[in-house]
Amino acid sequence: MMAKTVGYVLKGYGRTSETFISNEIALLEEAGVSIHIFSLKRLTDEVAHGVTRRIGVPVTYLPDFKSREGLGWRRWLASNWLAFGASHRRIWRQRPGAWLQTLGMMTIFALRYGRETWPSFLREFLQAGVIAAEVLEVDGETIAHLHSHFAHTATTVTWLAARLCGRPFSFTAHAKDIYRIDMNPGDLLTRKLRAASFTVTCTQANVDHLSRLTSESEKIHRLYHGIDLDLFSERAPKDLASPPLILAVGRFVEKKGFPDLIEACRILRDRGAIFQTMIVGGFTPLTDQVRDLIERYELTGQVSLHPAMTQEELTTVYAQATVFALPSLITDDGDRDGIPNVLVEAMATGLPVVSTRVSGIPELVNDGETGLLVAPRDAEALAGAIERVLTEPQLRSRLGLRGRQLVLHEFNARTNILRLKRLFAQALARVAP
Repeated sequence: MMAKTVGYVLKGYGRTSETFISNEIALLEEAGVSIHIFSLKRLTDEVAHGVTRRIGVPVTYLPDFKSREGLGWRRWLASNWLAFGASHRRIWRQRPGAWLQTLGMMTIFALRYGRETWPSFLREFLQAGVIAAEVLEVDGETIAHLHSHFAHTATTVTWLAARLCGRPFSFTAHAKDIYRIDMNPGDLLTRKLRAASFTVTCTQANVDHLSRLTSESEKIHRLYHGIDLDLFSERAPKDLASPPLILAVGRFVEKKGFPDLIEACRILRDRGAIFQTMIVGGFTPLTDQVRDLIERYELTGQVSLHPAMTQEELTTVYAQATVFALPSLITDDGDRDGIPNVLVEAMATGLPVVSTRVSGIPELVNDGETGLLVAPRDAEALAGAIERVLTEPQLRSRLGLRGRQLVLHEFNARTNILRLKRLFAQALARVAP
């Protein structure tokens, strides 16, 4: 009998900023879970972390979707049907009733949630057909369960694919994908929670939020991503660097609050503090805004920006830093962090951290115990917290020690992944051979 396989549906496999997904897949594979990846996009120009080279599971990349720009919807549909039509014809031959019912569900969604959603639902229906056809036709494995990451596009595709091929599905919810209304209009997220076999999310704050949306809260499970503690080992004891290094890591997006960090650096400089600041992350249009602030405040000699690094490269940077600062915030459209992996990585090495009271961060950073917390968008408080870490050796040592102890206890990826393995095992056991 062939082993039952979990089909992982990702918007883009191997994204630099989503190492938690790659690490999850690698650890599940090592734990004996059979996985087949479906990637809605083929990514380019991504920095590949070492963990991706450990993954040996099959990957199916869906066809590229042609843009609708300049095309009416009929011409747009016709231009994409060449790439997606064959899969839908196969499903029609094998499961015509399921195809019609799923098309009907997609149409009801478009009518319920507004005309502007029609192109998105149609695109997701076409993509779902490719996955479903692969599930029904794939040789050498039985894909018995589908699982997606992020509760918007990938989960909509997964739900439609599950309907088309007659498989159960589950999904992992993260941050903005469950808070931004435009990503799940109306009651769409509630419907997904009800339809899924189970839902996993990475913070207790998310569990509380999702539980308010459904009467089936017992299907929602908190599972901290965790990190590879073999990679992020404790730093060797060291004296205060000269000048001390303030480190921040993350994509240059609004929710990371990097302009607030530059403002805090200006305040520290004006107070006479001696320091260097290093910000590492994937560059975006916001990078220019951060550069402009650095130049305006005449901080070019103290603050430097660096492109994204691999996890292996970051371990060296963590070892050089004095304090890790991440002033996360909630944007006006609801985007936010859950528990940033880079905070966990820094704490695992014993690096003291300063962050903000946002989303799930207080589940990791207990103010005054495992790190320091300030209010978001408060550069004055941020500068004060960083200054305390730089000038109080005993505080710096205590925060680093207790932060690492918490990570060892709660954020060991190899331990945490066993809970997800059990959830998959229970779901697969309910699927007829």
